[in-house]
Amino acid sequence: MSADVVTRFAPSPTGFLHIGGARTALFNWLYARGRGGRFLLRIEDTDRARSTPEATQAILEGMSWLGLDHDGDIVSQFENAPRHAAVAHQLLEDGKAYKCFSTPEEIAAFRDAAREKGESTLFRSPWRDADPATHPDAPFVIRIRAPQSGETIIRDEVQGNVTISNAQLDDMILLRSDGTPVYMLAVVVDDHDMGVTHVIRGDDHLNNAARQMMIYEAMGWDVPVWAHIPLIHGPDGKKLSKRHGALGAQEYQAMGYPAAGMRNYLARLGWSHGDDEFFSDAQAREWFDLGGIGKSPARLDFKKLENLCGQHIAAADDAALQQELVSFLAAAHQPELNADQAEMLGRALYCVKERAKTFPELLDKAYFALTSRPITPDDKAAKNLDAVSRGILRELTPQLQNASWSRENLEAVLNAFAEAQGTKFGKLAGPLRAALAGRAVTPSVFDMMLVLGQEETVARLTDAAE
Repeated sequence: MSADVVTRFAPSPTGFLHIGGARTALFNWLYARGRGGRFLLRIEDTDRARSTPEATQAILEGMSWLGLDHDGDIVSQFENAPRHAAVAHQLLEDGKAYKCFSTPEEIAAFRDAAREKGESTLFRSPWRDADPATHPDAPFVIRIRAPQSGETIIRDEVQGNVTISNAQLDDMILLRSDGTPVYMLAVVVDDHDMGVTHVIRGDDHLNNAARQMMIYEAMGWDVPVWAHIPLIHGPDGKKLSKRHGALGAQEYQAMGYPAAGMRNYLARLGWSHGDDEFFSDAQAREWFDLGGIGKSPARLDFKKLENLCGQHIAAADDAALQQELVSFLAAAHQPELNADQAEMLGRALYCVKERAKTFPELLDKAYFALTSRPITPDDKAAKNLDAVSRGILRELTPQLQNASWSRENLEAVLNAFAEAQGTKFGKLAGPLRAALAGRAVTPSVFDMMLVLGQEETVARLTDAAE
């Protein structure tokens, strides 16, 4: 086996990028990237009835949003069918596979009879050791010669050693009677040809490993390192389904979760590095290993997801954050920001990103910077703009027109004004919030003034006072 690590993600293009699939892709990406290896992408599109270009595009867009870049060209499993068939015929030629002429009806009858007798329904083909001279001129499948005694040991980096009695393995079909290869054969041939060294996938594939190892060994190929990861469950401990909420990666993008926060959360969903919860991409690549993956199913926890996303929003570079907000609005089918709004948002990010857990929350907190005059206060804010409050704003406005526009100076002006009014600044905050943002809950009054600038601040206070 090559010393270079090669992992792969191999989704079926029959729908969106499932959140469980996204985590599998992430684990493969982290393992390869952290070791200077290669991360490959294969689309398992052999089910022609269910595979669609739209689903393939959805998978690619989901991976792009999560920042999971792959190396080399995308491999189409369907296009490799001739190669898969050639391997089956090679095994046939080498005596490691055989032609089976048993019909579906004969196999069904065998299984019915076995059930009635209370015996194993594992089909043993009468053609396994038949003389080729007795072969009829009829359709046939190609079956592999499975070992019939002993044990197969799956040496798994997550599950440990898993032992399967070879008596439980049937002579698996490699090539159907119409000449098309089965999934089990296609996966092994593709993984071998792509040079995959580590197969990191859901533990629902664990039983497949023993059957796939038969092909590796029959061909004399190196068996990859197996790592079968537990599936993701909902908060109730049951298999993740629509009743638990969003399932597709793009749904999470449209809900306004930042990609970095999603990567962090998915990495922690079933894997740990000590007690670390919040970490960067660089740390994840450095720390991620197969030994840190737990054996039990992970549970989706939206509160933990939001908490991590909030930390990533707060830590994000403003320019990168603004660019991701543009992508969020497009994904959520919301109007894009105009040039003025984009400029104001850039100025406001420093004072709104600390407490937002999602992009909708961030934009809501930045409402004061995105809206324009005239400001219409909501019901709660309007209560802070009674006749007395408007009179106070009329007195304050001229002082702000002549003020030096810095936080220190604004604090001095407003505190002195409050003292002259025989009150505290806290009493002024309500009317100022209503005038500047039309909301009762906003960022700091001083932050809003600094973001809006002197001219806009004075104009909004003048509007409110009148």
